[in-house]
Amino acid sequence: MYFESFKAALVMDGHGVFVWTAYGIAVIAIFLILILPKLKERKILRQIAGEIRRQQAHADSSEGGT
Repeated sequence: MYFESFKAALVMDGHGVFVWTAYGIAVIAIFLILILPKLKERKILRQIAGEIRRQQAHADSSEGGT
């Protein structure tokens, strides 16, 4: 093993704060890249479904009055 202990691996001769911060930022960025498009897709699908319901309700009300 390169490091003598787990603590030494975390500290990395004083550079651990920078290294682990970079890893954290990378993980957060990857998470957002994977999750945000799915959330946006759900929102768009809900909007489309609402629009379809409104159009159907409008068509139904138009047919009943004629």
